[in-house]
Amino acid sequence: MKKSNVVIIGILLFVIVIYVCFKPASHEKKNVEPAFTETQNEEQQVTIPIDVEDTTTIQEPLNYDQLELPAFSKSDAIVRHFAYTLCYNETYEQASWVAYELTADEIIKRYDRTNRFIVDGAVKSNSADDRDYKKSGYDRGHLAPAGDMSWSATAMEESFYYSNMSPQDPSFNRGIWKKLEEQVRSWAGELGTVYVVTGPVLKGEMSTIGHNSVAVPNYYYKVILDNSGKSPKAIGFIMRNEGAKGSLSNYAVSIDSIERFTGIDFFPGLSDKTEQRVENSMCVSCWNWSIKRQNRNSTSSESTAVQCSGITQKGLRCKRRTKDSSGKCYQHD
Repeated sequence: MKKSNVVIIGILLFVIVIYVCFKPASHEKKNVEPAFTETQNEEQQVTIPIDVEDTTTIQEPLNYDQLELPAFSKSDAIVRHFAYTLCYNETYEQASWVAYELTADEIIKRYDRTNRFIVDGAVKSNSADDRDYKKSGYDRGHLAPAGDMSWSATAMEESFYYSNMSPQDPSFNRGIWKKLEEQVRSWAGELGTVYVVTGPVLKGEMSTIGHNSVAVPNYYYKVILDNSGKSPKAIGFIMRNEGAKGSLSNYAVSIDSIERFTGIDFFPGLSDKTEQRVENSMCVSCWNWSIKRQNRNSTSSESTAVQCSGITQKGLRCKRRTKDSSGKCYQHD
């Protein structure tokens, strides 16, 4: 082989080795999942941070026979108490929603407030505690109000779990929000049974309090379903976490609008047709806006009938109401 060819081959091999060893590293883009943005109107845009961590897994199959329950997945931190069910959001150290059935019999006050706030031991990731709220300037605002739980000592005690609390402005908690809670109890007395879901709107920029960084929501919602009679109806409320005045009906909105605002699917236990009808429309005049307060151990005609204590084949408490002294309806007597 000619000397010139050997030199050329040597040069080529040298170039190849240099290229392989010092090839610039490729710039790999990180797969960052964007935050979900929802435009509430043309002037306001809110950003929902995406939480990718699961806190607990429920072992039981999903069951929507309890009409109050919103849609949830097996990865949600669902806590079932005696009087209500909640979905705990560890990121914000409070429940995303609290749901329960409220009957005319249950609004009769039998037990006083305990005012003993306690950590919820059923929350595996641990709930907020006293230190989070101390000197924060915010009330420990009930999501499931103590006034709805005065029918049972156990229910009353559960209502003071910190998993049922959310930081509320005192003027809000003791004002318009309290008035709404009284209105819901009045509807339960009038209609016999209502299904209630309450929670904070955990989206957008929020300040925090305490050593657990409990988020302070800017808004709260409450949705109510009346499934009695042949024509079920539902109504929702969105309220800013601040003092307010005026008629409650001014804050009434459709369930559909709250679903869009919160990302929560309410009342999936209804048939698709019924769910679509009651959630898309909102009839203010269909609801009685006068508040009737129940006295302790009231014996009004609304409370003479009680919910049947019988158990259905699905293991749930019977929804029928009865005046029989046995406490059971004709089917379970």
